[in-house]
This record gives sequence, C-alpha cells and structure tokens, in this order.
Amino acid sequence: MFFVEVILPLALDKTFTYEISEAEFHFIKPGMRIAVPFGKTKVYTALALEVHQNKPLLYEAKEIHEILDEKPIVNSYQIKHWFWISEYYMCSIGEVYKSAVPSSLLLESETIITKNNQTEVLKSELSDDEFLVYEALEKQNSLKVQDIVAILGKKTVLPILQKLLSKEVIYLQEEVKENYKPKLIRFVRLHENHEYENGLQELLELLKNAPKQREAVLQYFQLKARTKKPISVKELSEDSDISPTIIKSLIDKEIFEEYHLQTDRTDFLEDDLQKEIILSEAQNRAFSEIKQSFETKNTSLLFGVTSSGKTEVYIKLIKEYLEKGRQVLYLLPEIALTTQLVSRLRKHFGNEVAVYHSKYNQNERIEVWNQVLNQSEKAKI
Repeated sequence: MFFVEVILPLALDKTFTYEISEAEFHFIKPGMRIAVPFGKTKVYTALALEVHQNKPLLYEAKEIHEILDEKPIVNSYQIKHWFWISEYYMCSIGEVYKSAVPSSLLLESETIITKNNQTEVLKSELSDDEFLVYEALEKQNSLKVQDIVAILGKKTVLPILQKLLSKEVIYLQEEVKENYKPKLIRFVRLHENHEYENGLQELLELLKNAPKQREAVLQYFQLKARTKKPISVKELSEDSDISPTIIKSLIDKEIFEEYHLQTDRTDFLEDDLQKEIILSEAQNRAFSEIKQSFETKNTSLLFGVTSSGKTEVYIKLIKEYLEKGRQVLYLLPEIALTTQLVSRLRKHFGNEVAVYHSKYNQNERIEVWNQVLNQSEKAKI
C-alpha cells in the first residue's frame, strides 16, 4: 500500500496520512497540493510533505480526491521554515500553512464563491463545467464548493474553480470584503492605427483645423522623445497646458488610446536605472562590518537614525546577493512605507522588485507567489 503525508490548513498540530495509488506515489512531490476529504463531508486543500508505505496505526487512511498541481507550489526550504515557525511561536503547522499561502490556493468545501461582476465574461471561452458554475452564480449570489460539487455531479471541482479564479470570473468571499483599490494612473499612447513611420505627418494634416488637438499631438511626441517613458494624462496636460477635454477628444477620435497602470507596478526602462551607488565613509564601514559578520553569524543589526543612509547599505548588499543568483526578501514594518521604498529600490533594480502585502487581491498575490517560486526576473527582490 502507498500513502502520502499531508498538512491540512487547520489549527491541528499533527500531519495526516492518506492512501494513494502506486502511480500517484511516483508522481506526488513534496509541496504539491492535494484535495482530501476530512471529517464526514468536508474537503480541504492539503499540502504533500512526503510519500511512504507506513500504514497509520490509529485510523484507517482515506483515499485522496485529486492531485491539484503538476509541480510543487511550495519548496522544501519553505516547509522547513514553516515547521520552525510552528515550534518557535507555539502554533500548529496547519495555521502556518493557512497563513503563508494566498487563500485562493486553499479552496475548501466551506469556501464561499461569488461571481465577479467587474469582469466581462466571454461565455465561448468557458468550458462546459465552467459555464455551469457561472450560470449557477447568475441565479444565486454565492455558492459553497460543496454546492458546486452537487451542481456538476463530480467530486473533482477544485481545478475548475482554480481556472475560473485565474480568469477572474469568480472570487472568494474574503475578496468581497477587500476595500483597498490600487491607485491607478491614466496614461495615453498613440493608437495602433497611427503607429507607422509617417504617422505624425498624417496626424498633423488630419488635425489642421483643430489647432489645440494638433498641439497636443506635437507635445506628446516631444515628451515621448525626451523622457522615453509612458506618458500620463496629467503629465501631458500640465507640461503643455492642454486641458483634459482636448486629450479626451483625441481618445474619442482613436488618435490616442488610454490605459491605466498601478503606481507601484509601472515598468521602468533601462534609462531610468541608477546602477551605481556611492557610499560614504561611514556607510562603507558599516557595509564591510556586515559582510564580515555574515562569515560567522546569520544575523546583523544595522543601527542608524532616520535618514542616516541605511537604505544605501541595504541596496549595496542586495546587489551582491543578486549577482550570486540569489533572491532577497526585504521586509517593511508597515504598508504606508511601501511606495517610497519600492520607488528607491526600483531606481537601482528596475522590474526585479515585486511587492506583496495584505491589500493586494488574491490574483495579485498568486501572481507574485508564482514569480518568486519560478525565480522570475520580475521577482528577485
């Protein structure tokens, strides 16, 4: 007989054993998610720790429902760290697992699913099962996972819900309570209809009877050539003293098109990067002492009053670790500091900086989780 040892996302100190087939025994790797029954009717997303052939002595092992991943979503280093947290802070390993992973990765039978009314759904892009769930949510405000099991007449519904979550067709109840809206900035770019070599000349001819709109187009091209960055509506308006109404008219005429970027996710161009950082004598001394301390200790305390230059030392240290092919976790004590600090880091590291905090919605958190997991270029820090 073959078994898998799992962590359940519950306040339980121990791990649990489930029966698996021989094929599943050879497929399952530590860090994969597995849907398992627990209690009389509930289903949870468990995390595989190891496979073995040791039959539990105190209870009859139940069979798993399904394997949810093709490869691990959590690595062995994280699992080891979670067990340390569990012991150090005297809490259950299940609580650590539930806290550590984005909740959209932890669907369970009691999870409440709601239709996302902000997303425009193309029904032709939904599978038959996905469409049945979508149709049911149009008739009811919310459904539990176990309701969807009954609607589809099958136990294996978690992968279907994962796909609907990734398509932003549904969301979980906890997201409904999310009152944070990321700050978006309006940007404009030239409409694709006019993106060719003689586009500017033809536009100026086209707008010869609309001098203010013509001026706005000229200013856009000048700004683009000067800054080589995305042009915000505010920047174009203030730089050239052009009213937003004029810009809107150009959008309506499909000369410009507008788009939005989140303030802490704007792409940085190579031209914006400040690669070198020059340390003062005191900063250099701190930098050298920290490196020396790391030869014998895992932790070093850098003390300095506000604005004393600690961030520059961190940046220099981060750069050395990135050059070794490693990742860096930079923790801040509060969300309010994020924008300022991220801006400073991105001046040196560009899009290698990813942000993750409690005011991001579940899709954004999963996106960052996967970038870190896959060691993406977008999430080295």
